[in-house]
Amino acid sequence: MTQDSTTSETSENRTDNQSTVVSKVPRQAVLTVALLTLFAVQPAAAQTSAVCSADNLPSMIEGFFQLTTGLGIVGLAVVWQADSLIEMFTLNPEQKKGLKRHKRSAMKSAVVLVVLGPLYTVAGSMMGLPLAQCVDLVPW
Repeated sequence: MTQDSTTSETSENRTDNQSTVVSKVPRQAVLTVALLTLFAVQPAAAQTSAVCSADNLPSMIEGFFQLTTGLGIVGLAVVWQADSLIEMFTLNPEQKKGLKRHKRSAMKSAVVLVVLGPLYTVAGSMMGLPLAQCVDLVPW
């Protein structure tokens, strides 16, 4: 009997030791990654932006953002109208709820699409981000 009790205690101690070793590994990995990013990013942050120094790249980025925002707004209008049309011919209340959820999610996506560019432009210029200095992401 004494041998069984010491064997179970030893196996419990092993699992405790293994769990402490396993929990230390992710902590060390996170700490290592955090320290590397702090020191490795410093020289890259000091460089000038390659986007701003290019000839037509800032205007191409602005045009792309305006195009995608315009297409997103047109897509919202199409989805909204299609869902409204389908909702008129739907008799099942569950399907109507699903269509209303779909319309709401489409509206949220369009709002995020319209707000994201100006928000980046304002916040980026306040934080001194180099891309925000040369690219204007306001779609209008």
